[in-house]
Amino acid sequence: MKKIILASFSLLFCWLTTTSLSGNNKYFHISKEDIAFNIPVGFPKPFYDFGDNELSPETFLLGRMLFYDPILSRDSTISCASCHQRLFAFGHVDHALSHGINGLIGKRNVPALQNLVWQQTYMWDGGINHLELQPLSPMTNNAEMDETVAGVIAKLRRNDHYPGDFNSAFHDTGITTQRILRALAQFTGLMISANSKYDKYRRGEDTLSNTEAAGLKLFREKCVVCHAEPLFTNNAFMNNGLRVDTSLNDFGRGRITGIDSDNYKFKVPSLRNVERTYPYMHDGRFRSLKNVLDFYGNPINFDANADRNLKKIGVISDSDKNHIIAFLLTLTDKSFLYDRRFIDPFIK
Repeated sequence: MKKIILASFSLLFCWLTTTSLSGNNKYFHISKEDIAFNIPVGFPKPFYDFGDNELSPETFLLGRMLFYDPILSRDSTISCASCHQRLFAFGHVDHALSHGINGLIGKRNVPALQNLVWQQTYMWDGGINHLELQPLSPMTNNAEMDETVAGVIAKLRRNDHYPGDFNSAFHDTGITTQRILRALAQFTGLMISANSKYDKYRRGEDTLSNTEAAGLKLFREKCVVCHAEPLFTNNAFMNNGLRVDTSLNDFGRGRITGIDSDNYKFKVPSLRNVERTYPYMHDGRFRSLKNVLDFYGNPINFDANADRNLKKIGVISDSDKNHIIAFLLTLTDKSFLYDRRFIDPFIK
């Protein structure tokens, strides 16, 4: 009898251990249903095609591990998630500008990561034109992760668990640049925000308050040219009228194209989850939505080379600013922000 009890206890202990640390844990287990890609109601056709990078739970899990692992940086201190923090729509609220290894400071604010498969270009200046190539920029940037692709591959090959993880995802232990980038693309490509109060309102599942509805009307009158629904960006590069920060002297899109008229143009960011993605602008100069509306709500603030569409906004009263902010808060998507699929796998 004693042996039976001990055996039962041993089996129970093993079950509890594997359940809490393996893929059976409800917070970390990923099924085929979890990684199914469906275009949200009202969204356009995406630019990135998962048909060329077939989704699988194993590849998604590998991408998640890589995203949170500082092994991708030269000194193994900075991960993708160090700057792209889940509860802030994978943006970075701690600093106006990005921080990298050895406390180095970058030149731009960290953009949120959401609805990436609906983008054709990435980074504030559009210097990357494919989702799978995007990680190469921070990985090799001297002020961010400061690593080489060869260095990353060598470290992953020496690691105790990554050869097995790559084998699970790709059916052999080969660790290549393409496989690293495709795994990351599966993880980041499924960061889809489409279930905010605004989305539920569009689907007839919720209603807006009078203040929120008034804010939506004002938003459509004054903001929608740049922040087009339902993605709340037109994915264009525009000069939004900010006076140049001479300490950074960031030429934006012009740095990529070499065309003078593109100088100081930056990619229009999505306003989804904007409540959580402060500080705002490419250089993080504004800390609050009120600061942003104070800027856009008075044409005297605009630089001479500002996009002509800004002049159509006109003066925004304090009351209208409050209404617009009330609407912007309806773009917060808590089901995305707290999605268990994106939890840090290194948390014990």
